[in-house]
Amino acid sequence: MKLKKVSALLIAAVMVGTAFTGCAGKAAAPAAASTADAASTASVADQVASAAESVAADASSAAAATSGKKIVLGFAQVGAESGWRTAETASIKDIPTKYPNIELKFSDAQQKQENQLKAVRTFIAQKVDVIAIDPVVSTGWDTVLKEAQQAKIPVVIVDRSVDADASLYNAFLGSDMEEEGKKAAQVVIDQFGDKPCNIVEIQGTMGSSAQTGRDKGFDETIASHSNIKVIKKTSGDFVRAKGKEVMEAFLKSDGDKFNCMISQNDDMAVGAVQAIDEAGKKAGSDIFIVSYDGIKDMFKVMADGKSNAIVECNPLLGPQLADLATAIVNGATYEKVIKSNESVFLQKQAAAELPNRKY
Repeated sequence: MKLKKVSALLIAAVMVGTAFTGCAGKAAAPAAASTADAASTASVADQVASAAESVAADASSAAAATSGKKIVLGFAQVGAESGWRTAETASIKDIPTKYPNIELKFSDAQQKQENQLKAVRTFIAQKVDVIAIDPVVSTGWDTVLKEAQQAKIPVVIVDRSVDADASLYNAFLGSDMEEEGKKAAQVVIDQFGDKPCNIVEIQGTMGSSAQTGRDKGFDETIASHSNIKVIKKTSGDFVRAKGKEVMEAFLKSDGDKFNCMISQNDDMAVGAVQAIDEAGKKAGSDIFIVSYDGIKDMFKVMADGKSNAIVECNPLLGPQLADLATAIVNGATYEKVIKSNESVFLQKQAAAELPNRKY
């Protein structure tokens, strides 16, 4: 089947519009840009350059979108486990306000895949125009995706990826979790050089693409550095309170054995820093800390010198999803994979970046 592509004009506008002044996901802003970031920048330039060729078609589609019947979008959310997720939900729920041509049906799975599967089947029964899924875990989606395909309802996978044949969904919108893992690893490599680095890692929900992707990218990148080792990994389910519990256990069992912590989201890291403080150690100096996401609370922690780096992951996906759903319904071209723009921030940048945080 021939893949559709989001029109150059739509994608260029969306990617530029959702890029923050240094925060929100994955392309390095004031921090050093990665190869992926450079490629993303080049991609935007290419799309802007070719946009002129489709201006008339895009204008026609936009007019049809606003003058015709409403597009009904069903969104199956993971839950509300973190500040990042709350920000994503707010961005999605704001779609009807900014895009009056779209009606939103929203479902919160409370971090249970069975709830998401039920929600998707309800959307199919309601004959919505587009279904968007932010999957709790990456496996177990083939059957319901086939059901949506048979009902001729396009599906967009958002934020987290799925282990399913790409022909079963129309597009993926979100972050490259494996690339995020590589970025976090590079921060550690740059910091420690040839010095010994023993790491404890607080993982997210096991089986989620955020957990598996970040693990894979991180582990593969440090593999060639024999001085850098992950000595223990435990899941904190992306929840702040569990992050604190996991760090308390790490400190009790291996308190003198590690000098670095990786947390697969900021909320768990905030909890872990609390545990480190209570144990009488100095977070950010005794223990080098790297986390993922870029929430305001973690920037406050880093501005206070208690963390060292944040690998950003952009939750404000509502505008991109709205434009993508509109393009799909109106038969415009769109990319199969649409990545959000994201950065890496170091401690020295935290105070200046904090006022710019949107979530």
